[in-house]
Amino acid sequence: MILDWLLLLVFPALMALAGAYDLLTMTIPNKISLALVGAFLCLAPFVGFGWEAIGFHAALGVAMLAVTIAMFAMGWIGGGDAKIFAAASLWMGPAHILEFTLIAAVCGGILTLAILSLRNVPLPAGLTGQAWLKRLHQADKGVPYGIALCAAALIVYPETAWLTGLN
Repeated sequence: MILDWLLLLVFPALMALAGAYDLLTMTIPNKISLALVGAFLCLAPFVGFGWEAIGFHAALGVAMLAVTIAMFAMGWIGGGDAKIFAAASLWMGPAHILEFTLIAAVCGGILTLAILSLRNVPLPAGLTGQAWLKRLHQADKGVPYGIALCAAALIVYPETAWLTGLN
Protein backbone atom coordinates (compact mmCIF):
# COMPACT_ATOMS: atom_id res chain seq x y z
CA MET A 1 0.00 0.00 0.00
CA ILE A 2 2.75 2.50 0.92
CA LEU A 3 4.74 1.44 -2.15
CA ASP A 4 1.70 2.16 -4.34
CA TRP A 5 1.43 5.66 -2.90
CA LEU A 6 5.14 6.27 -3.35
CA LEU A 7 4.96 5.18 -6.98
CA LEU A 8 1.90 7.31 -7.56
CA LEU A 9 3.25 10.45 -5.92
CA VAL A 10 7.05 10.69 -5.66
CA PHE A 11 7.97 11.28 -9.29
CA PRO A 12 5.03 13.57 -10.11
CA ALA A 13 5.48 15.55 -6.88
CA LEU A 14 9.20 16.09 -7.45
CA MET A 15 8.64 17.09 -11.08
CA ALA A 16 5.87 19.51 -10.05
CA LEU A 17 8.20 20.96 -7.42
CA ALA A 18 10.90 21.44 -10.07
CA GLY A 19 8.43 23.19 -12.37
CA ALA A 20 7.19 25.43 -9.56
CA TYR A 21 10.73 26.38 -8.49
CA ASP A 22 11.63 27.19 -12.07
CA LEU A 23 8.54 29.35 -12.51
CA LEU A 24 9.10 31.27 -9.29
CA THR A 25 12.90 31.53 -9.20
CA MET A 26 14.19 30.57 -12.69
CA THR A 27 16.28 27.88 -10.99
CA ILE A 28 15.83 24.20 -10.19
CA PRO A 29 17.65 23.11 -7.02
CA ASN A 30 20.09 20.21 -7.38
CA LYS A 31 18.35 18.55 -4.44
CA ILE A 32 15.30 17.84 -6.59
CA SER A 33 17.33 16.12 -9.31
CA LEU A 34 19.24 14.14 -6.69
CA ALA A 35 15.97 13.17 -4.98
CA LEU A 36 14.65 11.85 -8.31
CA VAL A 37 17.79 9.74 -8.80
CA GLY A 38 17.68 8.46 -5.21
CA ALA A 39 13.97 7.63 -5.40
CA PHE A 40 14.53 5.77 -8.67
CA LEU A 41 17.30 3.66 -7.16
CA CYS A 42 15.25 2.91 -4.05
CA LEU A 43 11.96 2.09 -5.78
CA ALA A 44 13.05 0.33 -9.00
CA PRO A 45 13.76 -3.06 -7.38
CA PHE A 46 10.35 -3.04 -5.69
CA VAL A 47 8.46 -2.75 -8.97
CA GLY A 48 10.26 -5.58 -10.69
CA PHE A 49 13.11 -3.78 -12.41
CA GLY A 50 16.01 -6.20 -12.66
CA TRP A 51 19.63 -5.11 -12.71
CA GLU A 52 19.64 -5.09 -16.51
CA ALA A 53 16.63 -2.75 -16.68
CA ILE A 54 18.09 -0.50 -13.98
CA GLY A 55 21.35 -0.44 -15.97
CA PHE A 56 19.55 0.58 -19.18
CA HIS A 57 17.67 3.32 -17.36
CA ALA A 58 20.89 4.52 -15.71
CA ALA A 59 22.79 4.50 -19.01
CA LEU A 60 20.01 6.53 -20.59
CA GLY A 61 20.08 9.02 -17.72
CA VAL A 62 23.85 9.45 -18.05
CA ALA A 63 23.60 9.81 -21.84
CA MET A 64 20.86 12.44 -21.48
CA LEU A 65 22.95 14.27 -18.88
CA ALA A 66 25.87 14.38 -21.35
CA VAL A 67 23.62 15.70 -24.12
CA THR A 68 21.92 18.30 -21.96
CA ILE A 69 25.20 19.48 -20.40
CA ALA A 70 26.48 20.05 -23.93
CA MET A 71 23.29 22.03 -24.63
CA PHE A 72 23.90 24.03 -21.43
CA ALA A 73 27.51 24.70 -22.49
CA MET A 74 26.20 26.14 -25.77
CA GLY A 75 23.78 28.37 -23.86
CA TRP A 76 20.66 26.67 -25.19
CA ILE A 77 19.23 25.57 -21.82
CA GLY A 78 19.82 26.21 -18.14
CA GLY A 79 21.87 23.95 -15.91
CA GLY A 80 18.88 23.01 -13.78
CA ASP A 81 16.94 22.07 -16.90
CA ALA A 82 19.81 19.81 -18.00
CA LYS A 83 19.92 17.99 -14.68
CA ILE A 84 16.16 17.62 -14.24
CA PHE A 85 15.79 16.32 -17.81
CA ALA A 86 18.44 13.68 -17.16
CA ALA A 87 16.85 12.67 -13.85
CA ALA A 88 13.40 12.45 -15.45
CA SER A 89 14.88 10.41 -18.31
CA LEU A 90 16.02 7.89 -15.75
CA TRP A 91 12.37 7.36 -14.80
CA MET A 92 11.10 7.39 -18.41
CA GLY A 93 13.54 4.76 -19.56
CA PRO A 94 14.33 3.73 -23.13
CA ALA A 95 10.71 2.86 -23.87
CA HIS A 96 9.40 6.39 -23.25
CA ILE A 97 12.33 8.75 -23.77
CA LEU A 98 11.35 9.74 -27.29
CA GLU A 99 7.75 10.46 -26.31
CA PHE A 100 8.92 12.42 -23.25
CA THR A 101 11.38 14.44 -25.32
CA LEU A 102 8.88 15.26 -28.07
CA ILE A 103 6.14 16.26 -25.63
CA ALA A 104 8.64 18.39 -23.68
CA ALA A 105 9.65 20.12 -26.92
CA VAL A 106 6.04 20.85 -27.85
CA CYS A 107 5.20 22.05 -24.33
CA GLY A 108 8.38 24.13 -24.31
CA GLY A 109 7.47 25.73 -27.63
CA ILE A 110 4.00 26.62 -26.39
CA LEU A 111 5.43 27.93 -23.11
CA THR A 112 8.01 30.04 -24.95
CA LEU A 113 5.41 31.55 -27.26
CA ALA A 114 3.14 32.30 -24.30
CA ILE A 115 5.94 33.99 -22.35
CA LEU A 116 7.11 35.98 -25.37
CA SER A 117 3.52 37.13 -25.89
CA LEU A 118 3.26 38.06 -22.20
CA ARG A 119 6.42 40.11 -22.51
CA ASN A 120 4.84 42.19 -25.29
CA VAL A 121 2.12 43.59 -23.02
CA PRO A 122 2.67 45.62 -19.87
CA LEU A 123 2.03 43.97 -16.54
CA PRO A 124 -1.13 45.16 -14.80
CA ALA A 125 -0.28 47.60 -12.03
CA GLY A 126 -1.51 45.21 -9.33
CA LEU A 127 0.99 42.54 -10.40
CA THR A 128 4.15 44.63 -10.68
CA GLY A 129 5.00 43.92 -7.05
CA GLN A 130 5.38 40.20 -7.72
CA ALA A 131 9.13 39.62 -8.16
CA TRP A 132 8.72 36.28 -9.91
CA LEU A 133 6.25 37.72 -12.41
CA LYS A 134 8.46 40.76 -13.08
CA ARG A 135 11.40 38.42 -13.70
CA LEU A 136 9.30 36.28 -16.05
CA HIS A 137 8.25 39.44 -17.89
CA GLN A 138 11.82 40.68 -18.50
CA ALA A 139 12.96 40.29 -22.10
CA ASP A 140 16.57 39.57 -21.08
CA LYS A 141 15.56 36.54 -18.98
CA GLY A 142 15.20 33.01 -20.27
CA VAL A 143 12.18 30.75 -20.22
CA PRO A 144 11.57 28.50 -17.20
CA TYR A 145 11.73 25.30 -19.25
CA GLY A 146 11.31 23.19 -16.12
CA ILE A 147 7.59 23.87 -16.48
CA ALA A 148 7.57 22.15 -19.89
CA LEU A 149 9.62 19.26 -18.55
CA CYS A 150 7.18 18.89 -15.67
CA ALA A 151 4.19 18.89 -18.01
CA ALA A 152 5.77 16.29 -20.30
CA ALA A 153 6.70 14.10 -17.35
CA LEU A 154 3.17 14.21 -15.95
CA ILE A 155 1.71 13.36 -19.37
CA VAL A 156 4.02 10.39 -20.04
CA TYR A 157 4.46 8.95 -16.53
CA PRO A 158 1.10 7.10 -16.40
CA GLU A 159 2.18 5.10 -19.46
CA THR A 160 5.50 3.95 -17.98
CA ALA A 161 6.31 0.64 -16.34
CA TRP A 162 6.14 2.42 -12.98
CA LEU A 163 2.36 2.58 -13.14
CA THR A 164 1.48 -0.05 -15.75
CA GLY A 165 3.60 -2.78 -14.19
CA LEU A 166 4.87 -3.83 -17.62
CA ASN A 167 8.64 -4.08 -17.29
